[in-house]
Amino acid sequence: MNWHKRFLQQAGWTQELRGYLLAQAGLSHARRLLEVGCGTGAVLVSIPGDNAIRFGLDLDFERIAAARRNVPGASLACADALRLPYAARSFDLTCCHFFLLWVREPLQALLEMKRVTRSGGAILAFAEPDHTARIDKPASLAPLGRWQAESLRLQGADPALGFHLADLFRQAGIRLLETGKLQAHIDQPFSSEEWQLEWDILSADLAGLVPEMELASWKQADEAAWKQGVRSMYVPTYFAHGVV
Repeated sequence: MNWHKRFLQQAGWTQELRGYLLAQAGLSHARRLLEVGCGTGAVLVSIPGDNAIRFGLDLDFERIAAARRNVPGASLACADALRLPYAARSFDLTCCHFFLLWVREPLQALLEMKRVTRSGGAILAFAEPDHTARIDKPASLAPLGRWQAESLRLQGADPALGFHLADLFRQAGIRLLETGKLQAHIDQPFSSEEWQLEWDILSADLAGLVPEMELASWKQADEAAWKQGVRSMYVPTYFAHGVV
């Protein structure tokens, strides 16, 4: 699985929203910015570094090594989001992207993000999905979404995290300025590359959960729907903008 390619795809989904939220959060005046769970740097590299020093943190050493190649000049650390290795009030802006669903204690992660953000500084969660509300078309392919949500649970993720995102901000004592769902066209069909990436993810997620022969049959049905131009999938994905 090419995770950098996947992260770039996800970054593409939120590019317009990130630009808007970063402007609202005062990126042009920020001097120090932190992305928690930066992965391979797919999002961090897109954030202008003319004024702000960019910091990134991830628990996965290989992804941080990739981020060092992809985001030259950024200050990167391999560390735990539940114990951020930064002093209190170190950053003007702290953000994350498709991250909190993977954290065993998302509230603690937000509390740490709050701790390292200065008073008046911004905290942005660009995208957190709710896989339990996924919509598949045609409806006959809906079991794929249910299986993927179950796989995420088995991996330790919270597939419904996005639905609770605003409440988590409030519980952390972060003053919520704006929240909502990413705009999406539910009936928009996949491109060939998007379809293949989705199946790369599905194959990895469902290995051991769905028998190989059965999964191959579902893939064949999915491909037939895609070639007929009737295949689409929508996962409600939420964002939040708050201040300390």
